[in-house]
Amino acid sequence: MKRRNFINHVGWTGLGFLWVIGENGLLTSCKIGDNAEKHLNSSALSFVQISDSHIGFHKPANEDVIATLQKAVNAINSLPTPPAFVIHTGDITHLSKPAEFDQAKQILSQLKTQLFTLPGEHDTIGDRGKAYSQAFSQRETKEGLQSWDHSGVHFVSLTNVLDFGETGKGKLGQAQLDLLTRDLAAQKHETPLVVFSHIPLYDLYPKWGWATEDSAHALSLLSRFSSVTVLNGHIHQVIHHSEGNIRFSTAASTAYPLPSPGNGEQPAPVKLPASQLLTALGFRTVEFSPNQDTKLNQHSLV
Repeated sequence: MKRRNFINHVGWTGLGFLWVIGENGLLTSCKIGDNAEKHLNSSALSFVQISDSHIGFHKPANEDVIATLQKAVNAINSLPTPPAFVIHTGDITHLSKPAEFDQAKQILSQLKTQLFTLPGEHDTIGDRGKAYSQAFSQRETKEGLQSWDHSGVHFVSLTNVLDFGETGKGKLGQAQLDLLTRDLAAQKHETPLVVFSHIPLYDLYPKWGWATEDSAHALSLLSRFSSVTVLNGHIHQVIHHSEGNIRFSTAASTAYPLPSPGNGEQPAPVKLPASQLLTALGFRTVEFSPNQDTKLNQHSLV
């Protein structure tokens, strides 16, 4: 599959696919099954992305989001290769209420590895993320940016939910973009980058606010690197997209699915038959091996 032809939308059925990014920047895929597990490398750097747990949500699309988040945590703890860390890419809660943050902390604290988080817009209601910061204090962040290095990979977490524009899109803000400029200036061209955000950093579907209005500056900074993976939440389904050396992949939710872009007037929670709900929910594992392939694995909660 040639890079210039790679714009792939994986439907929100929750089916698992193994995505492999080779050293030459080309991608191939296969459905996850018994044979896919043999490709896992216990010596690789692996981490888990989880997103959009919406603790506090209680509607027909999922009347027990606590149970589905707990199911995800249990599955992560049971992975054959323990991840280096877990990152939750936002909308931990539904209404930013203290009880919701407390419940989420109780469940996420069961993870057997380090947890990183970043806020979604549902985590910042009424206080620009003050309650979120109190509940999930972690490494120091500046203007919403945090970065760290692990096993030769540089990680950057960006916050784009504090200052929505009039269009309802995400926004990074100039102060955070300036910090990102300085952070990336210290990295070599060949250093693999993984960038996290809640709202997509490209124009996935601007009509629904599935875009970040000032992301062009950030993407221009990322474009000089040979390998960039951008992972976000917010849209509750898996969609892959590529622009040059930058590969984007959205994540499934642990709470409820949303419609595919443009399917309906607005992105309202989708009610599925009970037998199908868990196939639409899940989490992602990512593996990096020196001089080998990078693997993105999607896991449903079935």
